[in-house]
Amino acid sequence: MQSDALNDLVDELLSAPGPLAIVRAGVPVLRRPALRYEGQLGTERLARLVEAMKECMRAAPGVGLAAPQIGIPLRIAVIEDPVDVPAELRGTRPEVPAEVRAARGRMPLPFRVLVNPSYEPVGERRVAFFEGCLSVPGFQAVVARPERVRLRGEDQNGTGVDEEFSGWPARIVQHETDHLDGTLYLDRAETRSLATHEAVAELWRQPTPAAAAEALGFPLPEQ
Repeated sequence: MQSDALNDLVDELLSAPGPLAIVRAGVPVLRRPALRYEGQLGTERLARLVEAMKECMRAAPGVGLAAPQIGIPLRIAVIEDPVDVPAELRGTRPEVPAEVRAARGRMPLPFRVLVNPSYEPVGERRVAFFEGCLSVPGFQAVVARPERVRLRGEDQNGTGVDEEFSGWPARIVQHETDHLDGTLYLDRAETRSLATHEAVAELWRQPTPAAAAEALGFPLPEQ
C-alpha cells in the first residue's frame, strides 16, 4: 500500500467519533503480514494514530492492540497492563486474584508503543495459560508460549528497542507481535481447550490450566 493510501485510510479512521472499531477474525488484514513502518504517516499523524489506538485498547478493554486490528496494515502495536483495576472501573472489569497473578508472572506493564517489533525465545521454558483476543470476542483457549523473550524493534520516536520480557508481559509482546505477522492466537492454541469466557469464569478459574487440560483432554508443556 502506498503512503498516500495509508494516510487517507488513517485520516478516515481518525475522523470517526468515539473509539476505533476493532476488526474481527475473518477480515483479510488480520491474516496478512503488516508492512514495515518506515515513516509513511509522518510524526503528527503517527502520534494521533497511537493516541487513538490507546483509547481503543483501554475502552475494549484490553492489554494490547495491533494496527491490523483496526484495519491499518502497519507494524505498529500498543501494549499496557496496569494489573490493578482503577477504582472508577471496578465492577466493570474482573479483578485478578493474587494467586493467578503469581502463577502467570503478571506484573504492571506501563503503556508503550512497539514499532517494527520482532521477538525470539530466551531459554527453552514454555508456559501455558488461557488467552483471548479482542479480534476473537467471546472465547479463550490455552496457548503454550516461551516464558521469556527478547524483543527488538523501535519506539514511537524511532529509538531502537532491545530488551527481555518475562511472564505475562512476554505473552502480551508475543501476542501483539504475532498479529503483525498475520497470526492469531488460535493458530497456536490447543483447540480442545477452546472455551467461552463464561465457561472459563465458571470452570477454569484456577491459577493454571492443569484442571482444564485433564478434563478437556489436551497436553501441557512439561515443566
